[in-house]
Amino acid sequence: MLAPVRLAELAEIAHVERAPRGSDPLQGRVQARQSIYLLQGELLLVFEGSGTEVLVGGTDDARAAVNRRASRVLRTKAITDVDLLVLDDEVLDIVATWDQAAAAAEPLPSLARVAQGDARLIGNAFSIASLRAGALAQLPAAHIDELFKRFEHVRVQHGETVIREGDEGDYYYVVESGRFQVERMVGGAKVALAELRSGDPFGEEALVSEAKRNASVYALSDGALLRLARQDFNALLREPLLHRVGYAEACEKVRQGATWLDVRYPSEYQYDKLVGAINVPLAEVRNMFEVLDRSREYIAYCQSGRRSAAAAFLFAQRGFRVWVLDGGLKQAAAQAS
Repeated sequence: MLAPVRLAELAEIAHVERAPRGSDPLQGRVQARQSIYLLQGELLLVFEGSGTEVLVGGTDDARAAVNRRASRVLRTKAITDVDLLVLDDEVLDIVATWDQAAAAAEPLPSLARVAQGDARLIGNAFSIASLRAGALAQLPAAHIDELFKRFEHVRVQHGETVIREGDEGDYYYVVESGRFQVERMVGGAKVALAELRSGDPFGEEALVSEAKRNASVYALSDGALLRLARQDFNALLREPLLHRVGYAEACEKVRQGATWLDVRYPSEYQYDKLVGAINVPLAEVRNMFEVLDRSREYIAYCQSGRRSAAAAFLFAQRGFRVWVLDGGLKQAAAQAS
């Protein structure tokens, strides 16, 4: 049984279809990657082997998907006008996997205890949108349970500083509730860079690039965070999301339509950029989420591969397909010579 918050989310993304009497509402969709439920009306099911069944909306039998019966459905016929609820199978599988992982953790880790006691945590920090298209969507299934074991739940008070610019990176964070501001010192003055809300991650750049914090984050309200220690972040999130390619393979991908992303400073980019590369400095990556084409493939590079790894991780969290040029331009120059 899914948590109420999950059912509410599913209700928002599901859609209802009406099919007229005499039609076959499952025509061409019996094997579709969707689960189709009868909400209202009467529907004749014709099974492989000539068996039949009349399904009535609102009954116990209608709780199972019409196209996921024990016997294979060949065709259907609407005896009356019918209303159908259609859900994407991938979404159902993702939701079931994460909810069951939270419920089944034994012994219950801190995150699972909170998740069972407060369903809003799962709904807020791990919304269906983030599970479908963010970093979590790309995780190997075996890592899901481990994440629930290792995430810590932290309460934060209004005005509290979570991370400070210049400090060593120690944790990766996901906002569960509340509002947080990212700011950086520029010319001796504090400059606000972004406001973070439920479901937004932060703190990954220092961990991926193995550098010091390049910005501070403090709480604009009381709130709660999920945090993952550096070693757990590296094992469970960083490596599964970083896809590295050598220079020869990267060039082949570019020939096939991928785009070079130069994540260095503009002064570096102008000096020795790769042909066709666009400049997206690491500090500007978040501003490009709504600009770059998500349907394209990208190869991120910098001088050594460190900054490009951080940029690739940021993009991967938002569902972009970004590869890291292994070893950066230094390695590319060595392979090209």
